[in-house]
Amino acid sequence: IAATRIAYINGSLITNPTYSDLESSELDLVAASNKDGIIMIEAGANELPDDLVVESIALAHKTNQELIEMQNDLVKKIAPTKQPFVSAAYPDELKNLISEKSQTQLEGILDSADTKLEQKEKINDEHKKNIEELEDQYSSSHIEQAFDDILDSIFRKRVLEQGKRPDGRHLKEIRMISSEVGFLPRAHGSALFNRGETQILGVATLGALSEAQKLDNIGPKQSKEFMLHYNFPPYSTGETGRVGSPNRRAIGHGALAERALQPVLPNTEEFPYTIRLVAEALSSNGSTSMASTCAGCLALMDAGVPITSPVAGISIGLVTSNDSKYTLLTDIQGMEDHYGDMDFKVAGTSQGITAIQLDIKINHINMEIVKDTFKQAKEARSQILDAMLTTIEKPNKELSPYAPRIIKITVPKDKIGNVIGPGGKTIRSIIERTNVTLDIDDDGIVTIGSNNEDNAQEAVKIIEDMTREAKVGDIFTGKVVRTLDFGAFVEILPGTDGLVHISELANHRVAKVEDIVKKGDEIQVIVKAIDSVSNKISLSK
Repeated sequence: IAATRIAYINGSLITNPTYSDLESSELDLVAASNKDGIIMIEAGANELPDDLVVESIALAHKTNQELIEMQNDLVKKIAPTKQPFVSAAYPDELKNLISEKSQTQLEGILDSADTKLEQKEKINDEHKKNIEELEDQYSSSHIEQAFDDILDSIFRKRVLEQGKRPDGRHLKEIRMISSEVGFLPRAHGSALFNRGETQILGVATLGALSEAQKLDNIGPKQSKEFMLHYNFPPYSTGETGRVGSPNRRAIGHGALAERALQPVLPNTEEFPYTIRLVAEALSSNGSTSMASTCAGCLALMDAGVPITSPVAGISIGLVTSNDSKYTLLTDIQGMEDHYGDMDFKVAGTSQGITAIQLDIKINHINMEIVKDTFKQAKEARSQILDAMLTTIEKPNKELSPYAPRIIKITVPKDKIGNVIGPGGKTIRSIIERTNVTLDIDDDGIVTIGSNNEDNAQEAVKIIEDMTREAKVGDIFTGKVVRTLDFGAFVEILPGTDGLVHISELANHRVAKVEDIVKKGDEIQVIVKAIDSVSNKISLSK
């Protein structure tokens, strides 16, 4: 087997791109192959057309053949001897015994319109009967394997020959979809998305850019301003169990949904927030990752995040026969995932693809299946998007009253030190005084965040005053910091003061400075002149 990464840059597909190539690429796709076909795909894309993505997969498969040929040449040189293999399969007569006892009952269970848990319970009851009757002659593991294989063959025959699915849907039918937003009144954004028995609660939280996740890895990216966390508690499948940190499956599902939504998010210049989405699987019967994409998109829109386009996702399944016939299934549920041959997840907008993940249980799939899958997924994605848009047509214009307000201002680069202060003393004092979050980058962009608009504006005024440069004609209310015989020094900006000469303290002759002003007084002054060499400022009251 081999794998190749494909990028799409300036209208061309590129194999084996570098990190710097990927920064300007609209596609990041990895496809693995064996000599006969595709075995795995992972991809993120910026709303690229389905046909272009299919073309990139074909290019990856072609490139993989060169690597496989190299491996085969190496194998010939080494000439390894295969180790002997002893099968642990159950005896053939066991399958016949179970088939005679249970085939009719299992077909009846699959003909019913029962829920996932009801079907599972009936199948388990039938399995227990076989164990009770046959455990004296055969091991429980062999009985379980044979029973599972019979159920698998019944499932396949029904799909391939009769077009029947376990829940009675036709092959391209999506289960009933419903959704609502604003489900949690205190959250910044929330949505509940249902597709059949799969239900996801999406919760969006907005934070300051300083709350971005720091990354400690070998990649060039240092932080993440968008995070999607996927939780799959045991109760979502009707079970009990421990609820702990996410396992590998949950991390992978969250990463896929995050990748699907990333291309439509605004940049931090346009929307200066760190965004955290949590996708809670409340009920699961197939493709919670794609439902998390839908719920996450709705929660973002409810939160007022100005996404460029709504995103939806769907999973396409596959059932194959020994004679190379195949059937694709739209919106697979648990049993179809377990007994089927493929879970091909495709997410995107009405314009194109944003994320893909493929895993299979057979040796490979050919490019014909890949093309047909994309066509079927596109039709389904369009239906789901239509249903989502009946709930919320576009992102809310206003943020939640509980979301922080972020204000961006720019200060001259040579004034950055004034804002930070020695050892960060000044910036910490602003934060303590105004109770805001405050970040400043090397370009002088200051990001201020607060749940209180007045606090944010106070911090803006402090920073603007601290970095403002006085001009002739400007009027300031300043504090007298020192008096001398010839005049008073007034601080007009933080760290900047000017001299009000005694002759400029009043419109009559002043005998003594203290007759008009004293240290600590606040007075209004106008800038009369600024010395071009010394930058000394002359003021007038």
